Amino acid sequence: MTLKGFASKTLPRIIIFAGIVALCCMPVASQSFPQGSTAGRTELTADVADAQMPAISLDIRSPETGEEVAFSVQLLLLLTILTLAPSILILVTCFLRFSIVLDFIKRALSLQQVPPTTVLNGIALFLTLFIMWPTFTEIYNNAFKPMADGQIGIEQAFQEAEAPLRVFMFNQMGGNQDYITSFMSMAGLDRPNTLADVPTYVLVPAYILNELTVAFKIGVILYIPFIVIDMVVASVLMSMGMIMLPPVQISMPFKLMLFVLVDGWGLLTQQLFNSIIR
Repeated sequence: MTLKGFASKTLPRIIIFAGIVALCCMPVASQSFPQGSTAGRTELTADVADAQMPAISLDIRSPETGEEVAFSVQLLLLLTILTLAPSILILVTCFLRFSIVLDFIKRALSLQQVPPTTVLNGIALFLTLFIMWPTFTEIYNNAFKPMADGQIGIEQAFQEAEAPLRVFMFNQMGGNQDYITSFMSMAGLDRPNTLADVPTYVLVPAYILNELTVAFKIGVILYIPFIVIDMVVASVLMSMGMIMLPPVQISMPFKLMLFVLVDGWGLLTQQLFNSIIR
């Protein structure tokens, strides 16, 4: 590049840069407000309150009395129960049966995404609350409220809360006590004569296996009419020579129409309710 070309390209840039620097270095005092403008103030008026910021402090110390130790233990037990609450809700209520049956009906209808699993679990949850509400009310009246009022201790409150759930689980098992007998023998205990002879750690796994068995039996019964529709559609497609066409794609609308015409959701909900409340 020649000196003349370098000067023609660089000199205008140097002039522009120098002008920008001069503007930035100009004294602030030379920039005055227009005539008649109002002077600014930074003082607060009397009717403007100061911002209130809460003070947060954390004090960690050793307990000084036995009551403080007992309160710390109760708080720890409460946090543990809240952590295990979802598992307790699934295992000792009818939620397990409802969720499995609803998943079975979704698979029987050949539905993949609709309704979502979250929606099915929500339906199972509220059906569980609807059916278990008397049991929960009894637990609240006999265990939680007296303990909150200081009338009973935490051990007695646990026993009062455990009793309604034990009665509910034992009633759901009905005359089928094979699972209870099996777990009692595995634990090395004698054959029980009444519910009082069955420990809770034996009753809960027996109840879970019973719920799984009942839910799978209901699922098999629900599958039968939809399997018949699949077989009929597959036979028709085979006879017409449409081997490459998936039978599920044709049978799914027929299964949905059948399910809607017979009010499937209403019948399913009613039968699930009847299976719990005999």
